Amino acid sequence: MTARISLVVPCYNEADRLDREKFLSFLRAHGDARLCFVDDGSTDATGEVLMGLADERPEQIDVVALPSNRGKGAAVREGLRAERERDARYVGYWDADLATPLEFADAVADHLDERPDLFMAAGSRILMLGRPIERRAVRHYLGRIAATLVSITLQAPVYDSQCGAKLLRNDARLDDLLERPFTSRWLFDVEILARIAHLEGGSPESALHRRVHEVPLPRWTDVAGSKVTWRDLVALPYELLRIWRAER
Repeated sequence: MTARISLVVPCYNEADRLDREKFLSFLRAHGDARLCFVDDGSTDATGEVLMGLADERPEQIDVVALPSNRGKGAAVREGLRAERERDARYVGYWDADLATPLEFADAVADHLDERPDLFMAAGSRILMLGRPIERRAVRHYLGRIAATLVSITLQAPVYDSQCGAKLLRNDARLDDLLERPFTSRWLFDVEILARIAHLEGGSPESALHRRVHEVPLPRWTDVAGSKVTWRDLVALPYELLRIWRAER
């Protein structure tokens, strides 16, 4: 059966918090979905946990093991390149902590179905009535500062570039998008948007409006154990400058 959705799940030392049953339940309910777990050089038992998952659903689960820790961006890129070779209609990536419920992948795929002109649909953590976004206040306000800096860098009004729930259309554009390694270990989402704008041509704002939509999440829960540190946040302007230089 041709897969509709293939999700890359980057993992680094996730053995103790990976919810095996949620992943398996999603696959049991979605026979046309696939998961590609990428073990980013974990030093705990993540590798063993992932191989156990693959044994449960070998026809729906792949595991890619990187020999050393290379960062989330490199892990996502390797997973997407592996899944590009398969025939899934959409490929994307999802955070291992499932702060965004896996079921939301259906809504993102539906959005792409309805808009064949789009190349990517991205989850966006927008707090509004009926859509509970459980996020610590300090993380929310730091996120808004980061979003402002990202929008300035991209020259486009992106509300939430860093939400780990995205789907892309699996076509030849993906090869161009992934040809070069990402500059940043964790701001690779910004690089993806910059590369889409470059591939499309014209002004970045009009290009991203045409090819990318942000889809509000139905709910999102702040899960403890984020790999992003205060040091990363302090380095944010420098990281964005590096991306701007690499992608201009």
